[in-house]
Amino acid sequence: MSPTQIVVIVLVVLAIAALVVAVRTLGRRRALRGRFGPEYDRVVAEQDSRSAAERELRDRERRHAELTLTPLSLESRARYAAAWEELQVRFVDSPRETVGDADELVTRLIEEQGYPTGDFSDQIAHLSVDHARTLTNYRDAHEIHLRNSRGEASTEELRQAVVHYRALFADLLGEEPVGHRPPEQRHPDTPHDATSR
Repeated sequence: MSPTQIVVIVLVVLAIAALVVAVRTLGRRRALRGRFGPEYDRVVAEQDSRSAAERELRDRERRHAELTLTPLSLESRARYAAAWEELQVRFVDSPRETVGDADELVTRLIEEQGYPTGDFSDQIAHLSVDHARTLTNYRDAHEIHLRNSRGEASTEELRQAVVHYRALFADLLGEEPVGHRPPEQRHPDTPHDATSR
């Protein structure tokens, strides 16, 4: 075999190897985008490089696989759905307290299913593997909850927080907890009986 033929063969083998690596990387990237949805783009924006972001997401998958997650029983689902419905009704008269209650209820639901609930960023990382599409809602709700605890959230922001919590709550529950009805705001001139249902 001539030196030219050897060089050509080596170049062809290298090109095929590079193509295999590129196809494999693209397949992994598609799988991560499909699993993490908008969370993929968020992590890519936060990291120094796409490969660092993808390592972070694969690490999340690995840590998630180590969890022992427990499906909710029918009784637990019914109990949580009833608690959510009660929470929405209470919002009319006490929105500030209700947002704190919504945060606690969502945290209990997360914990009962087996997710860690200590550090919020760890909690988000674990939830992102199966519930990435509702994490923006959860982050927004949690931020409003923190502002509310400092007395800085408006009533409309509090209403929005409950709507955001509901998105993750329904995702975790696997169903809408009650008919799709956002918490109501009672107009100051409206009697209580006219807004509560």
